[in-house]
Amino acid sequence: MGKKEKLVDLKPKVDKISDTHLKEMQEIVNITNNIQFNIGKIEGQKHSLLHELGLSQKKILNLQETLSKEYGSFDINIADGTINYPKDEK
Repeated sequence: MGKKEKLVDLKPKVDKISDTHLKEMQEIVNITNNIQFNIGKIEGQKHSLLHELGLSQKKILNLQETLSKEYGSFDINIADGTINYPKDEK
């Protein structure tokens, strides 16, 4: 049989990173956590706004239905209220 080879431990002899590196890592992690928190906050606001948009669009559809029944068209000039009837109708 051959000789056994001796294993060499290549790990550094320290147990901890330097205080400078620790502080830098903590700062980066804190920045990352704050960014993720803000993204979550913005996504919550986005969800609320999309809900409000859906309600607003539903109100428009309901009003268009009312205008169609009352005036025969819901195509109006939003600036002055003029009804835009098709050219062949009077």
